[in-house]
Formats: sequence, C-alpha cells, structure tokens
Amino acid sequence: MSEETTPKQTAEAPSAASTTGGTENGARNANPRMDKDAGMGMDRGDRPFKGRRRRKVSYLTINKIHHVDYKEINILRKFINEHGKILPSRQTGCTAKQQRMISRAIRRAREMALLPFVVTEVTADRPMRPRPPREGYVPREHREPREPRPAAGTSDSGE
Repeated sequence: MSEETTPKQTAEAPSAASTTGGTENGARNANPRMDKDAGMGMDRGDRPFKGRRRRKVSYLTINKIHHVDYKEINILRKFINEHGKILPSRQTGCTAKQQRMISRAIRRAREMALLPFVVTEVTADRPMRPRPPREGYVPREHREPREPRPAAGTSDSGE
C-alpha cells in the first residue's frame, strides 16, 4: 500500500531541483538569489522571524473615552512618565488626534497646578544618589580671587 500512495519518479520527468538549479528542496529555493549554497543570502529557516509588530491599542480607545479634560488627573497620569514628561504616541498607542487632546489637557493641568511640570521627588524604589564631583572642579569658596575686568566702555590704550 505504501507503493500506491507515494508516486515514483520516472526517468522522463525530471525533479524540480534539477530544473531550477537549486538544492534538493528546489521548490523552497526556486529563486537562485536566495540560494544558500550560492552565498547570496540566508535560507528563511535559518533566521528568526522579523515580521511586523502588532500595533498598540490606546488606553482611550479601549475604555471608549472620546474627550479628556484637564481636570481628569488620574487619566492624564497614565500618559506621563516618572519625570513628568508626556509619553510619545508610539509608546501609548494613541492616534494623532488623541495625542493632541492629551497634550493639550496635560499642559492646561500644569498651568492650573494640577500636574507638576517636573517631578523632583525621590521615590522609595529608586533613591537618588549624589553626583560625584567633576575632575578638576574647585568649589567657588576655594578659588583664588580674580582681578576685576575693565568696563566695556573704557579703554586702557592710555590716550
């Protein structure tokens, strides 16, 4: 029964590999430029899949929020990072129209002092360490006093 299910190759019917000039799996590498043996590229099975990523869906779209007001601080905080900067739409998945609406609301909330312009608080999970001093830096109180500069309108030419 196995003889009946597998077709036998006859001498007059050449294989696909011999007609395309490829390897033994000629159907997959029918294009000679993609032939692995020719050195022109890699076989598709050897490299990882690099397809398109799935587009992020906006928080506003999921929750069917059509308008964001500057007074809705809990929603606006989702679009601000830990430093107080507005997140870009590629991170949030918002459309351009939604991003403009969010940016406008955040700017208005900052003006009304509902949101901070810059976050300077130290959180418990990331304590702020003091920056090490620069090389060659001398504090102002330890510097030698300089001679005062001449005023811009005066000249020392001696006339």
